[in-house]
Amino acid sequence: MAASTAFPSFNEAASALVRLGRRFDARNWVLGTSGNFSVVLTREPLTLAITPSAAHKGELSADAILRVDAAGVSQTGQPSAETRLHLELTRLRGAGAILHTHSVWSTVLSDRHALDGGLAIEGYEMLKGLDGIVTHEHREWVPIVDNSQDMQELAGRMRDALTEHSAAHGLLLRRHGLYTWGADLAQAGRHVEILEFLFEAVGRSQSDASA
Repeated sequence: MAASTAFPSFNEAASALVRLGRRFDARNWVLGTSGNFSVVLTREPLTLAITPSAAHKGELSADAILRVDAAGVSQTGQPSAETRLHLELTRLRGAGAILHTHSVWSTVLSDRHALDGGLAIEGYEMLKGLDGIVTHEHREWVPIVDNSQDMQELAGRMRDALTEHSAAHGLLLRRHGLYTWGADLAQAGRHVEILEFLFEAVGRSQSDASA
């Protein structure tokens, strides 16, 4: 992952997260109050701009975005319940942004392939939209881990899966959704678009084959 040269200000990050929320809501990737997004503001000490708990991502305002510290604590509101996962992924991947979506196809495939431990995607031109991938012949392995309401336990499962599959660009939580990341928000947003496209393409292909 190419390192971002500079971190955004809080105001820049908040405005960008609002725009992203509206875009993803329009694609039905964060229906209801699902999903959560974060951007790294500083690395030492680690601070994030993150979406608040129980917020509709298509109706966010910049003043709703929260700043959290390395312990996931905000002084101004209640951050996403999954803040711990954002912090874990930021440390694991050295990412500048973490994005979590709840699309239909990511949810379906995360259940359909759970017993395999992951989903293999290969042969699609859209794979070249993932950071560092230069050929459609690439085989992307998307790990799948069982969901949990215990964020400490879930963070451990994610850490184990991504330690084993260090080249992965995303991770699926079973019957839950996608987590992906990037050096900055633009790259993370592109990864969502690429992976969600691939999930739908694979899901439709599998459904047609079994009909």
